Amino acid sequence: MKKTIFGLLMFMLFASNSYAQNASGAEQEIITLSKQKWQWMADKNVDKLEPLFDDKSVFVHMGGSWGKTQEINVIKSGGIHYKKADILEVTVSIIGNTAILLNKITLLAVVGGNEVTNPFIVTEVYVKENTTWKLGSLSFTKLLGP
Repeated sequence: MKKTIFGLLMFMLFASNSYAQNASGAEQEIITLSKQKWQWMADKNVDKLEPLFDDKSVFVHMGGSWGKTQEINVIKSGGIHYKKADILEVTVSIIGNTAILLNKITLLAVVGGNEVTNPFIVTEVYVKENTTWKLGSLSFTKLLGP
């Protein structure tokens, strides 16, 4: 089953090489917001991240999961420093007021004082409240290969 799900995710990502260039207005808005988020995380700019992350948001990492407050504190303290996310592929699905973005990235980070590079598929779930998109979930799935 793992191979089937992994294969499906990889097909979705590779079938969408030109997706970002052909995205609708709302999809492009989410793609742009996600790119900004990666930069804010790299810059440890919690003043920009604080209003983006919903109060009930959840974050799933290789070492555990937690909510908004802990994620903001981890970023602020440098517990995880998201130095650079190279975005290789991106897709967005809009369902009502919810956007699901899949990023295939190579992430350069500093974790526990050690610099590491890992390939991930990152799932980002955004919910639109009035006219503002809020991040509800950010989940990292480590890929077995580059």
